Parts: sequence; structure tokens; C-alpha cells
Amino acid sequence: MKYAFIKTNHKKFSVSLMCKGLEVTRSAYYSWLSRPESKRSREERRLGEKVKTIHKTSRETYGTRRIQHDLVEDGERISRKRVGRLMKQQGLKSKSKRKFKATTNSNHNHPVAPNLLNRKFQIDQPDTVYVGDITYIQTDEGWLYLAVLIDLYSRAVVGWSMSNRMTAQLVTDALLMAIWRRQPAKGLMVHSDRGSQYASGLYQKALKEKGFICSMSRKGNCYDNAPSESFFHTLKTELIYHRRYHTRQEAIQDIFEYIEVFYNRQRRHSTIGYQTPLGFEIEHRNVA
Repeated sequence: MKYAFIKTNHKKFSVSLMCKGLEVTRSAYYSWLSRPESKRSREERRLGEKVKTIHKTSRETYGTRRIQHDLVEDGERISRKRVGRLMKQQGLKSKSKRKFKATTNSNHNHPVAPNLLNRKFQIDQPDTVYVGDITYIQTDEGWLYLAVLIDLYSRAVVGWSMSNRMTAQLVTDALLMAIWRRQPAKGLMVHSDRGSQYASGLYQKALKEKGFICSMSRKGNCYDNAPSESFFHTLKTELIYHRRYHTRQEAIQDIFEYIEVFYNRQRRHSTIGYQTPLGFEIEHRNVA
């Protein structure tokens, strides 16, 4: 009983000090405690939970703009400023960006194609222009190389391949996947850098057999293939830099899930009006 008395008096003493510091009466403080939660406070708490859920679902990659788009699509009327405030209150931040520099081996004797794409990255029809590139991912077993092909129309990754060797077969396998999945018609333009893999006889033969047009970036000009560079930057910022892969197989499984589940189907892309690549294709297919 004595301990309870001391504890109770200590609590009263603390409340008295707090009220004195805030320059309010104890009766006003207790009145505030018993007051029902305001409508605005309930709304802030509800929206805060939705913001937190979207941020978590996006793998902590979304900032204010993409979270706002998700909320608006879900029927909420909310500004980016308010989203930012709710994120700040909960300590939510999008994953930080790091600089990424790609390398290309263009010192070879294979013929190279002209830059027919010429940075015309806005395409209004699906399966008319693909862009491709290679990057590498570090694992405890050694490097893992990833080749992708992206449809400029929707920014969907339509073909990809991974291997422990950066060979002509790597990029050819990515092309064959895109052909199998999308069945693009003759005349498709396929743009890449002028690396030895893309200039190889194996890759060029696969293009010619399907009647595809080859386009290559100018030497040393990464901006000629900016969409591919952008994808790899996003992949590394949102996934690779936050992982340590003990084996190549771990990295393969993680990257597969990122591309096929998250990037193509869930992640909003600014170039296509903050829609997902799959959602953009479905919507425009229905309109057409």
C-alpha cells in the first residue's frame, strides 16, 4: 500500500509539473484526456496507416509522388504535401539513390549498326522498339551478369537472361525470351550499345532470322540507351544495393521476383503516367 501511495503521488507530481510547464490547469489536462478523438485526428491516423502500408508494399521504394498516385487511385483526395508530412511523422523514406556507371566493351572487329533510334524513346505502339543492355551483380561466388530487353511503349521488361559469363549467348537468350513471350512482328527495332555481345554473329543472326532491325548507340554515349541505363539504376537502387548474395542462385531468384512480380506488375513508372507497365498495356489495349 505504501508503494502504491508513493507511485500515485509521483504521478500526480509529474502531471502537476507538466501542466505548469504547458501553462494549463490540471482540470483542463484531464478534460483533454477524456475528450473523444477528433474527426481530423482519426482521418490523419487512417491516412497515415494507408501511407505506411503502401510504402511497405513498395519495398520502401516509393516517395511522395508514387504514394499519392496509389492513394488517389484508391479514391482518396490528398496532396503530395500531406503525404510528405504523414511520411515524415512516421519516419518513412524512399530508398536512397546511388550513382551507377555501366561499362561496354566496344573494342572488337564485328560490324556495328547505326543509331537508328536516335533517342526517340516515346513510342506509341507495343512491340515496335525494344532496348537492351547488360549489367553485373556481385555475389560471394563471383559476378552474375544480367541482360534485359525493354519495350519502350510500356517500359515492361519483355526479355531477360542471367549467367556467370557475359557472352553473346546471354543477350541472345534475352532476345529469344522476348520473342517467345511477345511474338513481335517483322520490322521490330532492337536497340543496344555496340558491345561485342550485341555485335556478335550469334545475336545478329537471331535478329535477321526474325526480320528485326538492329540499332546501336554511338560509341561512348550512354544517353543513347538511357531507358536501359535507367532500369539498371532503379534495379540497383531499389534492390541490389540493399542485399548481399551468398550465391548466384540467390541473386537470380531475387532479381526474377523483382522483375516479374514487382517491376512489371506493381511498380509505378513516371514515363507512362505513374501506371505499372502491365496496367498501362491492359488499359490501352482495352481502349484500342
